[in-house]
Amino acid sequence: MFERLEQIESKFRELEGALATPEVISDSAKYQKTAKAHAELAPVVEKYREYKDLKRGIDESKAMIAQESDAEMVAYAKEELAGLETRMSSVEEELKFLLLPKDPNDEKNVILEIRAGTGGDEASLFASEVFRMYTRYAEMNRWKVEILSSSESGVGGLKEVIAIIEGKGAYSRLKYESGVHRVQRVPATEQQGRVHTSAITVAVLPEAEDVDVKIEAKDLRIDTFCSSGPGGQSVNTTYSAVRITHLPTNTVVSCQDEKSQIKNREKGMRVLRSRLYEMELEKQQQALAKERKQQVGSGDRSEKIRTYNFPQNRVTDHRIGLTLHQLENVMDGKIQPLVDALIAHYQAEKLKQEVAVA
Repeated sequence: MFERLEQIESKFRELEGALATPEVISDSAKYQKTAKAHAELAPVVEKYREYKDLKRGIDESKAMIAQESDAEMVAYAKEELAGLETRMSSVEEELKFLLLPKDPNDEKNVILEIRAGTGGDEASLFASEVFRMYTRYAEMNRWKVEILSSSESGVGGLKEVIAIIEGKGAYSRLKYESGVHRVQRVPATEQQGRVHTSAITVAVLPEAEDVDVKIEAKDLRIDTFCSSGPGGQSVNTTYSAVRITHLPTNTVVSCQDEKSQIKNREKGMRVLRSRLYEMELEKQQQALAKERKQQVGSGDRSEKIRTYNFPQNRVTDHRIGLTLHQLENVMDGKIQPLVDALIAHYQAEKLKQEVAVA
């Protein structure tokens, strides 16, 4: 590990020097690429330098204990040594996590898909509340949310909503939200006061770019049709809505939120690329699981990952056994405690795998 850290620090110094050279400064593309590589290594180098400072401090404290005759100074050195060793242990663990292979999708935008499942109207109402939860979380992180397509239920809920969330670190923080989310509460229409259980599905996909997925024009069938639902006079009079079918996989995407057929087509292609990219990722994950006999963070949507229990003011994430009695805060977008706990859990699982493979 330390040999690798020395190599990273050496590369960091090299990039630092390059950023000050006229050749790199004068070339905008080269400067941005160098600056990005430098920024990616910075957290590891900063932590490694802290580790080396701590090691020097520990060696000095041990030398003082061995050489000093003054009892008070020895006691002081021992106390300082204990503190340094505790911090050293923590820094070593942090370095292990920082050296874990990075998910190449972590910095990508997110395609968020939420669909009402079992529970009828109540499921559609909960789908709209969960979409609001993620929208509020995005606002707190200064991410941009744009609805690509949506379908409302008769009671004002959402049968389905597909949106793109754009912002730094969006996928890295939201990628563990995929799965079935259950709600337990008394619906507004329930006369007997009985608690019902409904469910929705959430899918978080990294937005795929042209370089990630190659789509041949011959593999697409594009149909146009009249928009339905709210939208004014143009509804049902212009063929602005678009349905794109990827023939090899029979993947179908519809988009009708824009009045322009061109814009609907662009949005539809963004969703299609991401869905095809996710299919490819799932194939890779399955192959990896077969090889290692274990799969971490597969994002299997059939799994019930979380329950929101309103009568008990409780949210439980079943994957990590975490329960929070802060349902109102969570539904208002304050999901960072859940996000942090999930990231820590899956990082620890990855570290176990890396150690086992090594």
